[in-house]
Amino acid sequence: MGSDIDDEAILTEQTDRRQLQEIVAGLGEGILLIDPAGDIVWANQQALVLHDATDLSEIGPTAADYRKRFLLKYRNNHTLTADQYPIDRLLAGEAFEDVTVEVTKVPGDEENPWRCFHMLRGIVLTDIKGKPESYVLVVQDMTERFTAEERFERTFNANPAPAIICRLSDLRYVKVNQGFLEMTGYAAADLIGRSAYEIDVLEGAGSKDEAIASLREGKTIPQTEATLKLPQGGSKFVIVAGQPIEIGEEACMLFTFMDLEPRKKAEDALRQSEERFARSFRLTPIPTLLATREGYRILDVNDAFTTVLGYAEEEATGRTGPELPMWMSGASRRQVEREIERTGGFRDMEVQLRTKQDEILDCLLSAETVPIHGQECVLIVIQDITERKRSEVELIAAIEAVMQDTSWFSRTVIEKLASLRHPGQSNKGVSGLSDLTAREKDVLGLMCQGLSDADIVKKLGLTRNTVRNHVARIYNKTGVHSRTAAVVWARERGFTGAASSHTSRRLP
Repeated sequence: MGSDIDDEAILTEQTDRRQLQEIVAGLGEGILLIDPAGDIVWANQQALVLHDATDLSEIGPTAADYRKRFLLKYRNNHTLTADQYPIDRLLAGEAFEDVTVEVTKVPGDEENPWRCFHMLRGIVLTDIKGKPESYVLVVQDMTERFTAEERFERTFNANPAPAIICRLSDLRYVKVNQGFLEMTGYAAADLIGRSAYEIDVLEGAGSKDEAIASLREGKTIPQTEATLKLPQGGSKFVIVAGQPIEIGEEACMLFTFMDLEPRKKAEDALRQSEERFARSFRLTPIPTLLATREGYRILDVNDAFTTVLGYAEEEATGRTGPELPMWMSGASRRQVEREIERTGGFRDMEVQLRTKQDEILDCLLSAETVPIHGQECVLIVIQDITERKRSEVELIAAIEAVMQDTSWFSRTVIEKLASLRHPGQSNKGVSGLSDLTAREKDVLGLMCQGLSDADIVKKLGLTRNTVRNHVARIYNKTGVHSRTAAVVWARERGFTGAASSHTSRRLP
């Protein structure tokens, strides 16, 4: 009788187990059934897949075999001991939920290692007397989620852009990357677990109230300037933005930052440089103007320019070369512009400029191309040499007036003057004189003797316009711009205009 009862109990147990297997076979979770002796008696297809196995024998017939074939680690990389394996905890009568482990094979393929993340739940099935009858290990695949989190973690830590993550449920920081630590000088331990109220990344934001409201509601926080307090004291200007994300199924806010300190330092340095340039530009005693390289539109003039040339700042700025009547001729202006286009600048080009009061000035121009606010500009410096030129004429006239009868000495003095004016140059002889006509030489000779245009008209019996035309052609052929320069040019070449009326005398 007793034997019949035992057989019936065994049959009932087998029937119940078969029905249980049929129920769980089609579930999406993996199911392992373990008997009280520690044998793994059954696994559904999903459990096999989650262990990279084709049949139950590859998982292991017993709990001990399972430990030999699979290495389990917690998420903190801690390897489980034998009594910490979920199967062994079940066999010890412990039910549990949501235990997450990383599973690899022992030994594994070093080149192509298999790895899976399991979330495990342990269930103890008891009989009517409350004794353990079998154990169920429910396995849920978390590989995709955790590998995605690992990829995010690697990307987050490797990203040079400073970033920190705040959990929305309690507004505490849960992750921080190296970029944020380097930018601020904080250590990770100073930040993880701290409240956003303790370390306020939105301090000083222009729209802080709106940003805090978006933070609480888990909405995107647009870029805004803010001030980060630093652990060693002081603060740092940043641009901060917030993006809602999920970390481990928890709603979080990812704050990213851009350090404004380098830009602010560059802006301060640029501003200081511009201020120094502006002060120097204004205070320099030499007339100076600033114009665009393209079109040569005047951007600014200094006080010396206004004093010497008579044009007020508002009269000069905004105008181009042709619009400002400071040039004696369009040809000289175009010559200046061509030289700038050719070389970017020049030194000591002799030109004549006209003041607002219609006075003609002999000037030396120097120009340099400079970048201002990303635009190519030209800085032109004007040196007024009118007085110097006038002194040269007066000196030559005085020498000639005193030494009318001593041309041998007069010529020596003039040659010395020419040597001083152009040091290192030898006497050029008659070079260039052949380009002048006989009448032009007559006019040039009389100019060398100090005669005015009116005196030359009387001396040669020509009209005033004819003499003026001869003088203009002499200027053009000799490349000079003034009467004084023409006289010096002639004297440098040994031409005084007095050879026909004076006989040279030499010392014994």
